[in-house]
Amino acid sequence: MKKLNLSLAVCFLAAAFSSGLQAQDTNTDNHTITISIPEVALVDIEPAATKNITLGFTAPTEAGNPVTASTSNNTLWLNYSSIKSVADPTRNVSVKVNALIPGIDIHVTAAAATGSGAGTLGTPAAQITLSAADQTIISGIGSAYTGNGANNGHNLTYALAAGSGPGGVAVYADLQATATTVATVTYTISDN
Repeated sequence: MKKLNLSLAVCFLAAAFSSGLQAQDTNTDNHTITISIPEVALVDIEPAATKNITLGFTAPTEAGNPVTASTSNNTLWLNYSSIKSVADPTRNVSVKVNALIPGIDIHVTAAAATGSGAGTLGTPAAQITLSAADQTIISGIGSAYTGNGANNGHNLTYALAAGSGPGGVAVYADLQATATTVATVTYTISDN
């Protein structure tokens, strides 16, 4: 009988102790969520399949007239994605060309951003005459995305000019006849 009383006493004690543990809950509780946001800086030219363009000049038909530049090309779009860092609150996109063509100015103009993007999209600069040095074409980019593909982001307009034009760096006297010359234009997104 003593064993039974001892067993019953232990059971009652265990039941009282476990119900006391449950009584420690309150009317609120919490937990943590760890969140990670990557820093992003991506840029590309769209449409990717046809981003190489051809521009040129037409010979005059009347003596005494200069060569005439082909019409401008506005088929390309600058797309970017950016998540800014704490240290650098804005980014910019710069542009340069790898080779200057004697006697020719290559102009590029970026339009204001359009399409399906959101965030703090950048502000385009005025028309730029490309050079071998980086020049800012889009400034003030925060955390933003332009949307992907043609008709999203900044529409780019390229135009040629024979040297000695307003704001140009080339000189008409430096023009040389050539069947084809290839110049590579590079866009870079970077922190300010």
